[in-house]
Amino acid sequence: MAKQKETDHTAINLVGSGTTIKGEINSKGDIRVDGKIIGEVRSKGKIVVGDTGTIEGDIFCLNADLSGRVNGKADVTELLSLQASAIFLGDIIANKLSIEPGARFTGTCSMEKDAAAQKPQGNEEKKS
Repeated sequence: MAKQKETDHTAINLVGSGTTIKGEINSKGDIRVDGKIIGEVRSKGKIVVGDTGTIEGDIFCLNADLSGRVNGKADVTELLSLQASAIFLGDIIANKLSIEPGARFTGTCSMEKDAAAQKPQGNEEKKS
């Protein structure tokens, strides 16, 4: 019996303007939000929040490009970009962060490349 390959999920999921979704969203593909999501959003790809988009909840993704409003925590593995029209209220955990002039960010930011590389140094015993 032949092994079946798992297909790549490169679909782009769209929440259109005027649409409100309440609940948790999990996707292997990219997500674009021009409407409103109330709840946690997880993507193995990119999350884009357009100018009219709003997320009230935490986001977890590989990359994020925010032009709209997010109220919650953002845990981004690679790059988080806050465009000039973005309003972000909450905490950011990202490897890289880009903030355009005009964007508003209120919260804390932690930039960690790799948990293993962040282990404290100097705990070894010194030999005389």
